[in-house]
Amino acid sequence: MLKLMNPFLENIRECQKTDKRLMEKLVLINEGKETNIKVDENGVMRFHGRVCVPDVSELKKMIMEEGHRSGLSIHPG
Repeated sequence: MLKLMNPFLENIRECQKTDKRLMEKLVLINEGKETNIKVDENGVMRFHGRVCVPDVSELKKMIMEEGHRSGLSIHPG
């Protein structure tokens, strides 16, 4: 089956593997003890459908910068 993945999510997935807290959650997921976090079909950990951002400062900075540049982040009033 063909899986489409953008480079940004690939980077997040790889960084998730280095985040101690997320790896502890992954152990709980595999033991059936964690229900709020799921691993999607691309191997990305998500909390209620939202991507779990690993504790990598460069990655967090990139997300914040993109959010500020995006026209979708503007509050209408």
